[in-house]
Formats: sequence, structure tokens, C-alpha cells
Amino acid sequence: MLQLEGVHTHIGAYHILHGVDFTVPAGKTTLLLGRNGAGKTTTLRTIMGLWKPSQGSIRFKGSSIGGADTPLIAQAGIAYVPENMGIFSDLTVRENLLLAARAARRDDELDDDRLRWIFELFPAMKKFWNHPAGLLSGGQKQMLAVSRAIIEPRQLILIDEPSKGLAPAIIENMIAAFQQLKQGGVTLLLVEQNFAFAQRLGDHVAVMDDGRIVHQGDMQALAADEVLQKRLLGLSLAH
Repeated sequence: MLQLEGVHTHIGAYHILHGVDFTVPAGKTTLLLGRNGAGKTTTLRTIMGLWKPSQGSIRFKGSSIGGADTPLIAQAGIAYVPENMGIFSDLTVRENLLLAARAARRDDELDDDRLRWIFELFPAMKKFWNHPAGLLSGGQKQMLAVSRAIIEPRQLILIDEPSKGLAPAIIENMIAAFQQLKQGGVTLLLVEQNFAFAQRLGDHVAVMDDGRIVHQGDMQALAADEVLQKRLLGLSLAH
């Protein structure tokens, strides 16, 4: 679905990504793991065109998207949920979703089946439909951010730290939603620091360190190897 080869990214004078190579298999959930400052968020932002690669190739379904403008990347079928969620606090839940649905200008133009599906995934979106997004809890804002990403069909969704700051019950809800998305054929690429969350969701894993990919493979194989976890991540997934 997605392939990065030799991707370098500079932000001003800083060289952040140093030849990133990894693949995201279609229909799977890939976890991008690594210590703080390893370059994970920069990788997502580079894929999405928010920062431009200075070198290397990014291909989506075989077509080059490296350096393309963000709206064109979105139109190709990729959605991005940033760590700060990217919602409009002064707008209602309804208005946030309507803005994200490019094919709809009014409520009655939203896809009813898709909206019902979102309400099944995240009942709070229906409950707070006409409430300002800024009044939602942290978990509800994360649900809204994901809902915005899926209000239109997407083939690949990039999500940065989806479980950060969420209560355990909300994390369970988020895991169930991501599993359902995957079952529906959506490919997911998640940056995550909650390793229990990562272990439960991940099929494939890529580990970053200092702007490079230092490991790729099966998520469950990494979860079963505490020595490898400590070498790559500095801690064990089991703790």
C-alpha cells in the first residue's frame, strides 16, 4: 500500500529523517514505534506532504506522492489524524464532520450509511452532535478526530498517538473501532507509545531510532521477544 525508500527530511537547518525505508502492507495495521524524538511524527507529516522530503521516494499504491501537495495526497485516499487531533474547537461535532466530508455541503448530503456506522463506532458523536467540539472530553475529541478521517472512504489512515491521555475504557473503544476499520479493508499506520495498545492492534511493526528504521517485522514476534524490545525500545512491552 505504502513504500518509503531512502527518505530524508530537513526542517530548517535540522536533518530529521536519515534515509527512512519501510513498507505498509495493504489491509494491515502497521505500528511505527520508537523512543521520543526518533522521527516518527516527522515521518507521518512527510508522507502527508506537510513537510517535503529532501531526498528519497514515497509511493502509494505504486504511484509517487513524495513532495506532492497535501490536498492531492488526501484526494488519493490518505487521511491523517495528528497528535493534536486537528479539530475545530469552536465548531460543533456536526460542523467538523461536514467540513471533512468534501462531497457534502449540507447535512442532508452526508452519506447516511457512513454516518450511522460512525455513530455505531463512536456513540458520543451522535450524543454531542450539536455541541461545540471544544467542550468534548479528551477521549471524545480523539473520537471526533478519527470520525473526521473516516467520514469519507479512505484506503490508508495515518494516526499519531491515538491512545495518548485516554482513559482505559476509551482505549478499549478505540481498539474496537480500529479493528473494525481493518476488517473493512482500511490500512492503518499508527504511531504509538502505549505498547500494550500496539501489541493488541499491530500486524506489522517498524521501529525508528535517530531518524532511521532499525527494525521491521511481525508485531507478535517483537511482542514475544523481550530482549529485542529492550534493545530497540529501551523497555519491555510486557511492562
